[in-house]
Amino acid sequence: MAISQDLLELLVCPQCKEPVKLSQDENWLLCNSCRLQYQIKDDIPIMLVDEAKPLEG
Repeated sequence: MAISQDLLELLVCPQCKEPVKLSQDENWLLCNSCRLQYQIKDDIPIMLVDEAKPLEG
């Protein structure tokens, strides 16, 4: 089960408070403003700045 569209519309980056977008593989939430990605484990977004990884590219 993927993250629902309703939940996705509510989620924001914990660092800059900008909306996040779902990656194409649906395993990450992406913040283009901070250039960070937040992993989704077992359909639960891990929205911790310390756990985020830099966006590649």
